[in-house]
Amino acid sequence: MVRRMAASYDALGVDTLGIEGSLRNLGAIIGSTFGYNRAAPLLPLGYFANVIKVSDDLGIAISTDGVGTKILVAQQMDRYDTVGIDCVAMNANDIICVGARPISMVDYIAVERLDDHQLGELATGLRAGAEQAGINIPGGEIAQVREMIHGSRDGRGFDLVGTCIGTVHPERLIIGADVRDGDVVVGLASSGVHSNGFTLARHALFERAGLKISDRLPEVGKSVGEALLEPTRMYVRAAVEMLDRNLALRSLCHITGDGLMNLARTEAAAGFVIDQPLEVPPIFVAIGARGDVSADEMYTVFNMGTGFCVVVDASDADEVVAIARRHGHTAAAIGYALLDERRRVWLPRVGLVGEGKSFAATRDNPPPRPAARTASAGR
Repeated sequence: MVRRMAASYDALGVDTLGIEGSLRNLGAIIGSTFGYNRAAPLLPLGYFANVIKVSDDLGIAISTDGVGTKILVAQQMDRYDTVGIDCVAMNANDIICVGARPISMVDYIAVERLDDHQLGELATGLRAGAEQAGINIPGGEIAQVREMIHGSRDGRGFDLVGTCIGTVHPERLIIGADVRDGDVVVGLASSGVHSNGFTLARHALFERAGLKISDRLPEVGKSVGEALLEPTRMYVRAAVEMLDRNLALRSLCHITGDGLMNLARTEAAAGFVIDQPLEVPPIFVAIGARGDVSADEMYTVFNMGTGFCVVVDASDADEVVAIARRHGHTAAAIGYALLDERRRVWLPRVGLVGEGKSFAATRDNPPPRPAARTASAGR
């Protein structure tokens, strides 16, 4: 009997190694624009958002992102009132990762053809996302590009992208520069797949498992389409309250593509051990089992139940958890930080360790939890 090869992003044509090389080339050119005016970016390319210094007291954080191939699922369902939430969340959740408060977002919608129903539902989702994030949408652009856009349903092709801004004091950025041994990682639960990894999710469920968009997933309690369209969770209001409380926050991390390896994007050379992870939602169990996707690939591509992480001094960890729960999030301390030049992320419960951009199986034990510093030393 011939065994099928396990599904992976690279096998599906998402060239993760090629992306890195292309980004380096693109970044070298784009980075050369930093000195074109006096409002210079304060961060290098590649963080969750960048910050433009407008004055000594005002920085403007800026980020742009889209919804990806989740849009194809929306077209299959002929339902468009949730992906607008995703668009806002993918941007606003990134803005808070530099310690900024999101205030506004503009959108770009490219369509195969104008359709009042589709555009109305997209606008409904954008409005709902804006309300959840506490931002406004002062403008945007709609482009009819029939020659360029083709989707999974005839005439319904579209793309959706947003650009969000926020405000932050230039000297109060939170970019993981002060991560220390023994800091606590607090995880906030995701609502499911969010808006990353849909090329692999669709391949696993539709092609590998042979499911239809309307088929019910008993382990999830929803149809495939309903489970995949669950909107990205918004973490903005909880994070803003944490900022307002002046807690000893080290790093704020939106868990998107590359999964929990996003933790290693801190400015300090730090690693993380996630030894008490949040529960894995059943949609990921369905994708892995029905699509024959390996554990290392699942944890590399998906958030696996943790949509946002806060790295905080141990003295303030309980308060971070309490704030998150007040805002309706499932949250708990899930691990700890340690200084590590290799920036590894350990997942001992599933026997994985991540380095660079991916996870791999390991039999090694992670470094033990360092002794936490005192509150006075941690601030």
